[in-house]
Parts: sequence; structure tokens; C-alpha cells
Amino acid sequence: MEPFRIEIPQESLDDLAARLAGVRWPVQPVGAGWERGVPVGYLRDLVGYWRSGYDWRAAEARLNKFPQFVAEVDGARVHFLHVRSPEPGAVPLVVTHGWPGSFVEFLEVVGPLADPRGFGGDPGVAFDVVVPTIPGFGFSGPVSGTGWTLPRVAGVWAELMRRLGYDRFVVQGGDLGAWISLTLAGMFPDKVLGAHVNFLVTPPSGDPADLAGLSGTELSRLGLLTTYANELSGYMKLQTTRPQTLAYSLTDSPVGQLAWIVEKFKDWTDSASVPEDAVDRDTLLTNVMLYWLTGTGATSAHFYFDNADVMPTAPTPPPPPPPLQVPLGVAVYPRDPAQPIRRFADQGFPNIVHWAEYDRGGHFPALEVPDLFVEDLRQFARALPR
Repeated sequence: MEPFRIEIPQESLDDLAARLAGVRWPVQPVGAGWERGVPVGYLRDLVGYWRSGYDWRAAEARLNKFPQFVAEVDGARVHFLHVRSPEPGAVPLVVTHGWPGSFVEFLEVVGPLADPRGFGGDPGVAFDVVVPTIPGFGFSGPVSGTGWTLPRVAGVWAELMRRLGYDRFVVQGGDLGAWISLTLAGMFPDKVLGAHVNFLVTPPSGDPADLAGLSGTELSRLGLLTTYANELSGYMKLQTTRPQTLAYSLTDSPVGQLAWIVEKFKDWTDSASVPEDAVDRDTLLTNVMLYWLTGTGATSAHFYFDNADVMPTAPTPPPPPPPLQVPLGVAVYPRDPAQPIRRFADQGFPNIVHWAEYDRGGHFPALEVPDLFVEDLRQFARALPR
């Protein structure tokens, strides 16, 4: 393991500036809005800010305030944050991002989780926080090989925690991070104290009896899942089938990479009209920069190909996972495109010890509602067997 510091060469920033100055903009049908994808007017404005208002060096300095490291594990150079708590008896916690996120999602919550006393919280619930970057994403990439399945990443996380000296730990994740966390908990129940997710897909089994007595809210959630499958999952279908074709656009065009990501921050967040209603514009661009500067738009897309058999777009549903032996916590946010239904969740996960539903927030709660995210994790930790 080695300390890591972000130091992007100026030539990379100059190249980005030149590309942003020479964008070839597409034509947009008159009257078209977000329903057809990212509108030209919105993206022109955002790119203008990216060119003249956004300061990468300031973002870089902020990121470098956090203790970062890299370690070679299973052929990958894994980047991670590691923030130790000042509180004795702090619980080790692994927090995993998804796509199109990054460790940037968790910058506002690392401090309160690790040092609750310093942020006005209960010092009795503190964490040693580890935030690894998935191989093929950001500073854990690009990777040259294939085969980065969920179990392989879960094994890397277990080895990383062993090297850090943690025998047992809690796992947390959303999006792909939720699947990695559940896989890790299933593979290593002797190591995982509990799993917490803010993303859980719970479709009905197909038996009409499953739908009997569903509440209006639950029916609405089924509708959201249908909308996601029919309208919002095009990115997944492409990345699970032809990631290399997509890779050229994501690697050669910063505006292409920006549009590919920013659309999800509009569709999946608690925003009214633009993504910045839910996520700070500079933070949004910093997240995009991690993909652009590392050239990992391509390898992050290949991650979907390597895991196509377990994706919701797979031709046949994957077999149900074995029963999770560790306690599970679930947080539900109202603007997430896939919101679980408790009765279906109980069928697949009988060990749910914490379930909370909130009135604000979306797919990226650590960014959108960090206060709720932190407190929910604390409540889950309190519910774990001692």
C-alpha cells in the first residue's frame, strides 16, 4: 500500500480546454426536452461553465485533503480513501460507489461518519471509513483485462480490508455498490457484521397473488420499476452488449462523457428541472472529471459487460442469491428509479433489521441528502447485534 496524491498534468487540462473550445454541437428538434436526452441548451451552458467557471485545481486540492492510498490486489491498482476515527471502538465500514458515481459522492459524509463528536453527532456510533474505487473506474483504472465480476470485486474488498487490519466490518453501497456489498456479505459472512444498501431491486415473482393488497405507494414503485426498464435503462443495455463501441465517444469527447453521465443525475435525483437542483454543479463536474482524466468511461462500461448475466436487462433472470446470513439495512429514497417493496424484500432477505423510508433524496443520497445518509447508517449500526 502506498499513499496517493492526485496530480493531474497541466497538459491534460490544456487538452480538455481545447476540446471544449471546439465542440461540434448536434441539432435538436424544436420543442424537445429531457425526454429525448440531454437538451442542447442545457449542455451548452454547462460546458461554458466547465470551460470558464469550473476550477479543477481547487477540486484537486479538496480531494487531496482526504487520506488516499493505492494497493495492488488481484491484478488491479485499487485506489481508496481510508479515514480512521478518533473514537475508540469505531466500526470498520466499506462504502462502495456505483456508476456513474465515484468516491466524490462520499466527501461530505466521511467526516461525520468517522468523527461524529466533531460534527455534533453521537460519539458512540463512529466508523473507520474505507471508500475504495471499483477496478476500471477513476484512479483504480483503466484496467487492461476483463472478468471483473461482482464476486471478484468482493474478493478484492475482503483482501483490502484484511491488509488494513480489519477482521470484521460493515459494508454499504448504492447502485453497483449495493450489489458488490451484498455479494461481499454473501461470500464472507464471517467477516461482514452487516450490510446496508440504498438501492435494492425487488420485482414481483410473477405470481398474480404477489400483487394482491399492494398499497398505492407500492403500486407506484412497481410503475417506477417499469419506467426504468422501458425508458431509463438504455445505458445499461448498451454497456452490457457493446461497451467498446461506446468507448470511443467517451474517451475522445469530454462533452460526450459529460452528457452520458449528467443525464443520470437528472433522471435519478430529487431534482425539479436540472441536475443542479439536487447536486452542486462543481461536484457534478468533479465526478465527471474523474472519468475523463483517467480515461475510464470505457473500462467502467466494460464492467457492465462482465456482469451482464446479473443485470436487470439480462435475457433470463439470474437465479436468486443464497439467503443472506448477515443483518441487512435498507434505506429508501423517493426519487430513486428503483425503490424496493418491503414485502418482496422480506421474501429474499429475511434478516432485515433496519428499514427506513424518506421524503427527500434520490439515487445518490450521500450527495443529495448527506444528513439523512449519515443518520441512517448510524441507526443501522445501532440495530446490529453486539
